[in-house]
Amino acid sequence: MTDKDLKRLRRDELLEILIAQSKKMDQMQAELDAARAALDSREILLREAGSIAEAALRINGVFEAAQAAAQQYLENIRRMSGPLPEEEGAEEPEPDPDAEGGQQP
Repeated sequence: MTDKDLKRLRRDELLEILIAQSKKMDQMQAELDAARAALDSREILLREAGSIAEAALRINGVFEAAQAAAQQYLENIRRMSGPLPEEEGAEEPEPDPDAEGGQQP
């Protein structure tokens, strides 16, 4: 509506327009508040996801350091004690041909 049209309206018609506009504004404000709450919630989730990802990376670093320390410990033990029998290529004892069941000459 133009200013000219508004000037031609009676007071009760103007009041009805104002009431309708007020209701529409209240509805739009409620929608805006809901959208802001949803946005805030999403931002919190994104921040928490970032925090969780950072924590996971830090924990991964701790596990890597623990694995490296364990590996170094095992290498030091092997070096100090000499090669273990399974590392020397120790072969399992061969079965005695006379001990095989069911075959007699």
